Amino acid sequence: MRVLGIDPGTAITGYGVVEERAGELSLVEYGVIRTSPEEELPARLETIYQAVQGLITRLAPAAVAVEALFFNTNVRTAFAVGQARGVCLLAAAQAHLPVYEYTPLQVKQAVVGYGRAEKQQIQEMVRLILHLEDIPRPDDAADAVAVAICHHHMWRMQALTDTALHEIE
Repeated sequence: MRVLGIDPGTAITGYGVVEERAGELSLVEYGVIRTSPEEELPARLETIYQAVQGLITRLAPAAVAVEALFFNTNVRTAFAVGQARGVCLLAAAQAHLPVYEYTPLQVKQAVVGYGRAEKQQIQEMVRLILHLEDIPRPDDAADAVAVAICHHHMWRMQALTDTALHEIE
């Protein structure tokens, strides 16, 4: 299964595609979508939307995993990030892809096993899980890859749970 992970933002939206084959996770591609701070917000959102549409078309993921909005003290930033998330969700919905949302705590627990893990710990685990020589850069891309890994782990756990429940019945 191929999963597109997204770490939304209006200035930088990170993305990472992780695929599972024969029980092993591998990195297909990662990067960032950058928008210009000189552009108005609607134009920036259009850039993100079109880029995510292009990624979906080109990389053909089976699912999209998006980091859930984490409300910080800057309300203006939170609204802008929410709008960036919205256009990412719209692109996935138009492609008829299932969308899964994970909080930063869920991502940390799935990737590191500890909900209060530091960014460096998460990045190192991403590198180890995917057998990479280097940590994906920039941080936004590494975060998106972690979200994709999180979905793979959650999906695997759900499949195991479903199998166990079916055996009980």
